[in-house]
Amino acid sequence: MTTVEPTGRVVGHWHGAWLRVEGYWTWYRRHWVSTLYSTGLQPVLFLAAMGLGFGSQVRPGAVTGGLSYLQYIAPALLAAGAAQQAVGDSSYPVLSGFKWQKDYLAVTATPVSPGQVLGGHLIWTAMRLTLAGAIYAFVALFFGAWTGPGVLLVILVGTITGLACATPITALAARTYDEGQRFGLIFRFVVMPMTLFSGTFFPIAQLPGAIRWLAWLSPLWHGTQLARGVSLGGVGGWAMLGHLAVLAALFAAGWAFAHRAFYRRLVV
Repeated sequence: MTTVEPTGRVVGHWHGAWLRVEGYWTWYRRHWVSTLYSTGLQPVLFLAAMGLGFGSQVRPGAVTGGLSYLQYIAPALLAAGAAQQAVGDSSYPVLSGFKWQKDYLAVTATPVSPGQVLGGHLIWTAMRLTLAGAIYAFVALFFGAWTGPGVLLVILVGTITGLACATPITALAARTYDEGQRFGLIFRFVVMPMTLFSGTFFPIAQLPGAIRWLAWLSPLWHGTQLARGVSLGGVGGWAMLGHLAVLAALFAAGWAFAHRAFYRRLVV
């Protein structure tokens, strides 16, 4: 889809999305210090607390296949941090674009379309997730958390996992008019349990069989399995393709719902 500026210049689909990214970057370079905690530092603190603190009490090989507990949870925490950041960046900030700051309404008064606004949000989210993953991976290197060059793929897996969580929340935010406690409940009863019981800190085989299937439904479990697979090995190729397919399907479904919601809300 293309739109035409008043000057007659055509704004292509990707061009309009990148114009939104430019706007995000203009804000970010002025306020990046305020985002340091979420951009890599939060999962690093989890790594220090659980990997070095609690992990010092876990016997190597007890649940980690011969690895130290630090090395076991390092890739999982990157994926978990990406999921949490993606949900945070796609909830209140997206709703604000419709309801409070209303910058989405202002932007779509120009030749930039609602689909391009959504595209810009997702591209910027991917860039932020990649930056956060790279910062975390670099700092964790000094902890001795990585066993090989697979860490570079772990960063990519974190971005994919985050995007699979971002699009459904973006769709929900685009359909929300009176937020109430909706996003707070999502963080409390979805994001945190997902972080705790998706294999981040211990194998899901240790969960009771009656509730283990809940972990299989979690995008974070699939992201965690992928992250450990590319970093530590031990996960078969077909299994990794299956995890990747689930994350891709979640992203695609979330994008489709979000795309429709953006057009319904922004096209008068």
